Amino acid sequence: MRATSARRRVARRRRPVILVLPAVLALAFLITPLIGLLARTPWPTLTDRLFSAEVGQALRLSLICATLATAICIVLGIPLAWLLARAHVPGQGIIRALVTVPLVLPPVVGGVALLLVFGRRGLLGQYLYNWFGVSLPFTTPGVVVAEAFVAMPFLVISVEGALRAADSRYEEAAATLGASPWYIFRRVTLPSVLPGVIAGAVLCWARALGEFGATITFAGNFPGKTTTMPLAVYLALETDPDAAIVLSLVLLTVSVVVLVSLRERWIRGSV
Repeated sequence: MRATSARRRVARRRRPVILVLPAVLALAFLITPLIGLLARTPWPTLTDRLFSAEVGQALRLSLICATLATAICIVLGIPLAWLLARAHVPGQGIIRALVTVPLVLPPVVGGVALLLVFGRRGLLGQYLYNWFGVSLPFTTPGVVVAEAFVAMPFLVISVEGALRAADSRYEEAAATLGASPWYIFRRVTLPSVLPGVIAGAVLCWARALGEFGATITFAGNFPGKTTTMPLAVYLALETDPDAAIVLSLVLLTVSVVVLVSLRERWIRGSV
């Protein structure tokens, strides 16, 4: 034991010092803009601006749309994650690649793709409009659809990872005792990966809350209807920079809270 500790101390001392300077520069590069945001925040009028009608309207719309988008992602994303982790289907690698496309796809391109599919003349949108009179673009439901499209991969990847790491022996034991597949999923599989589901849902919600490109392209920017917090920041930068800073501070606070909530014990599934 002592020999092992000694070797670890020696290894720590031998870490290359030359890497310290680039590491400090990288940390400064990431933190300095946040410090600049805090330094320019209009603290004396912060409370009044936070409770203004414009901020409240954008925040309320953002919270509602992000929550609805997360609910859609949970309902559709958990089965998709199970399919990727447990089922053996042809082209599984291609399916996984397609699922992760929104992570690397520019959000504006995602918005254009949604318009081509769900627009009034889109592949599916023409039938939604002609048969049911439903038009998603430039509406509040359109915001929810755009946010769900961008945010779902975060939940799918998190839940798939949790499913692959889960011990399948409990599921095999339940099947041996005669439990149905649906019962095993509800009472054994899902509880065992619940921390991964929570982590994925929180990440999904945070990503939906901060979505900008797909939202403005597919849903537009109409105050009280489709203007979420990121879009409100974009508008305020042109007319009221202090309001834009306050809105940015709110989104920064949400991001910090999300990162704090996703502690290592949630991500790894330990308690």
